[in-house]
Amino acid sequence: MTVIEEGGLKFSFPAHCQATQYDAWKFYRKRFQSTAGGSKAIDILCLQKGVSWLIEIKDYRQHPRTKPSDLGDELASKVRDTLAGLAAASANAGDSGERRLAERALAKRRWRVALHLEQQSVATSPLRPHAINPADVLSKLRKKLKAIDTQPVVLSLQTPGTVPWTVQ
Repeated sequence: MTVIEEGGLKFSFPAHCQATQYDAWKFYRKRFQSTAGGSKAIDILCLQKGVSWLIEIKDYRQHPRTKPSDLGDELASKVRDTLAGLAAASANAGDSGERRLAERALAKRRWRVALHLEQQSVATSPLRPHAINPADVLSKLRKKLKAIDTQPVVLSLQTPGTVPWTVQ
């Protein structure tokens, strides 16, 4: 089992999954991050039989989001940049482990995108208990990422999905 901590959350991946913090890779940090004026990265790459998961984590429980940009647009850009980074890493990463992981990720038959979104309740309206509506973000992701994943998921501690990992 692999455990990855991101902010105040602990992601546990079963033995049949290979998970890594992609945004902490040496190749990304030292070589790819500055490509084309700056590239973004998803937080976790999880390889499962036949599937490569791109997982982004947003925990706004302590510090609510203040960026004016749309979360769906931001995640779509990170997915695009990460896929480009994996392609570059598969050919040019100096770390052989990172290169092999990138090769394996690119060889999978299916890409999946997951956003784990935690936010504090704003309680201004029972109809809108949160500042960011997960359904709106999901709708945007479906439109923006349909060439990569036709069924992205938006998860939280209260609404876990059918994914191979658990979060605490």
